[in-house]
Amino acid sequence: MVKLSIIILTYNSEKYIDPLIQSLIKKYSEAIKSKEIEILIVDNESLDGTLTEAQKYKDDVKIISNGGNFGYAKGNNLAFKKVDGEYVLFLNPDAKLYDGDLMEVLNLFDDEKVGVVGGRIISLDGKKELSCGKFYNPFNTLMLALGLEDAIGLRFSPEREMPVDFVSGGFMFVRCKLFESINGFDENYFMYIEDSDLCYQVRKKGFVVKFSPKATIQHVGQGSSNRTFAIVNIYKGLLYFNKKNLGSTARLLVKLILSIKAILLVLVGKIMNNKYLETTYNEALKGISK
Repeated sequence: MVKLSIIILTYNSEKYIDPLIQSLIKKYSEAIKSKEIEILIVDNESLDGTLTEAQKYKDDVKIISNGGNFGYAKGNNLAFKKVDGEYVLFLNPDAKLYDGDLMEVLNLFDDEKVGVVGGRIISLDGKKELSCGKFYNPFNTLMLALGLEDAIGLRFSPEREMPVDFVSGGFMFVRCKLFESINGFDENYFMYIEDSDLCYQVRKKGFVVKFSPKATIQHVGQGSSNRTFAIVNIYKGLLYFNKKNLGSTARLLVKLILSIKAILLVLVGKIMNNKYLETTYNEALKGISK
């Protein structure tokens, strides 16, 4: 029986996919051959040579085309239908295994209360990414908008194993039966915030979300998107998360906070002739006004 299914959802990931697959095969070649671990490269209709690169490893990985760019949530849900494992690991394509052991992380699931585990993520220069966090209710969204997110510890990277509100979807282990029971990622998110939402649903079911330093990946960051795309979709995601999970009042407060920040940055962009700020936050305003 497959113990761990690793889903790597790709989109224009040609320059990242080779080192990622190599890092996994180097560590787990025997487990892959014995079917204890399976690796699924699931492509969201890349326009580059991602699938050509993946084909080099067709003896060790399953290669699946989704037939369209469906974003992170739906793309991973489609991929999940193909897994055979007891646990699933959602792993970003612009990363590679750096240290530790994925199978050791699975030992945390011996505690039946644990539903999700996130591993440590570091950047290319070795700095820890803030891969855990607290849910973005209106107050926490305000702190984010004011640039105080790190200062008050809304996002962090612990030194030890501990329960947290949510972990990054770029390196997230989940019980397969639990993932099924909550119908996977909410497909109203295209990309960003869906990991927080998934952890919120897991905690509502009485399970614990944990961070573990037992395995580390090195992450490039925004390998399938740009900063404008990220900001627009984060704004949309925050608004939807609050509407869905915290109610209409929370949604209105978050919309007010994000709108004020976006309007101010559009004005700054115009004054400073900064087209990036003006364009990005105009797009963000359009996104949350629908």
